Amino acid sequence: MKQTGVSLRYMMEFGSRPTEKNLLISAQFLHKELPIRIARRAIELESLPYGLSEKPAVLEIKDKNDELEFTQMIKMIKVRHNNVVPTMALGVQQLKKGINVKIVYEDLDEIHQFLDRFYMILLSLSKRGSHSNVLLIVVIHRQHVELHNPNPAPDCVGYIHTKMSPVEVARSASEDARSICLREYGSAPDISIYGDPNFTFPYVPTHLHLMVFELVKNSLRAVQEQFMDSDKVAPPVRIIVADGIEDVTIKVSDEGGGIPRSGLPKIFTYLYSTAKNPLDEQSDIGFIWWV
Repeated sequence: MKQTGVSLRYMMEFGSRPTEKNLLISAQFLHKELPIRIARRAIELESLPYGLSEKPAVLEIKDKNDELEFTQMIKMIKVRHNNVVPTMALGVQQLKKGINVKIVYEDLDEIHQFLDRFYMILLSLSKRGSHSNVLLIVVIHRQHVELHNPNPAPDCVGYIHTKMSPVEVARSASEDARSICLREYGSAPDISIYGDPNFTFPYVPTHLHLMVFELVKNSLRAVQEQFMDSDKVAPPVRIIVADGIEDVTIKVSDEGGGIPRSGLPKIFTYLYSTAKNPLDEQSDIGFIWWV
């Protein structure tokens, strides 16, 4: 069965009216769509992750009580699977340790293709057009759950913030990354953010927060290690948020020494990292920092 794409715009418009009827329609769609998307990975993984394939079939959703029961169930599924991504990251590091050093990482096409598919399971991609369907399955999952929130945050429709400020999200993500750098090294470079804080657009703040956090923490680590034994003051990490005609650009730059030219062919492979202390079996999978 084919996946059904849904745009962020449609979800925002639909979620702005969380009536009992709309919640029922949302649950019915999610109930139908989740098995289709998960089943596509079941072929590769042979069985659904964490014993999901052994669970009894879910009853059809016909009324409000069914919808509420279904919503509670998917809340628990989300909690149970919080560590899926960090657990896979740990597995990748263990795989890296066991690979012959003579093997070129970028030549491991089978591994990279599988990991691409594994992480892209949450995405439904279609051609760009009037109904862009680039949408995370996590969003349609959490969107439905959040529509039940009796006290939604201002300017939020379910999981979507209708007036998200990328500058403010970048500032929050940077503060989080810097606090961890301080805990890890005892000090951290400053972070300078440039952009209009009043510029907003509809998006999911937690997703942008994660992306900026990952970029900034890499910059902080690089700068900190570059200037750790230097008498010079570590230069700041710079973040520029630019509103373009068709898109928004967020640029993170630093003076951490960059990536060696010999490493450039590897930078988009899963098994490559410039981190000196990669994740290992003793790491807390709930707290992946420098990988």
